Amino acid sequence: MSTNDLSQSVIFPLGEEVTGDNFSGRVWISSLTPRDSACPVGNVTFEPGCRNSWHTHAGGQVLLATGGRGYYQEWGQSARELHPGDVVEIPPNAKHWHGAARDSWFVHVFIVVQPEKGFIEWHEPVSDDDYNALK
Repeated sequence: MSTNDLSQSVIFPLGEEVTGDNFSGRVWISSLTPRDSACPVGNVTFEPGCRNSWHTHAGGQVLLATGGRGYYQEWGQSARELHPGDVVEIPPNAKHWHGAARDSWFVHVFIVVQPEKGFIEWHEPVSDDDYNALK
């Protein structure tokens, strides 16, 4: 399967397209549990080249990569390439971003840890220079 062929890696519904300033391209989110549940879980699909802005989760987050190829980066650290089966445990309040590689769709499941502490706080966009420097 090519990393551009998303059809073989779709596990959950595509969901609703999200618009706004916190994503650099097209992205779809499908809530798998209610946002106000004790453990919010969702599926996110990024088109090639799309990434979210820097952000934090007061209680932390877990990402489960399920399709395509993407990246995860914590502030002050190198970006980590993600593939299906990779798991990322994001500490509380760690400033980070994640998204697709330039040439691949990327799909991941997110799990919000301790949502009672806050769901998400958005920060500045990832610069094009920083993103384009990735392999």
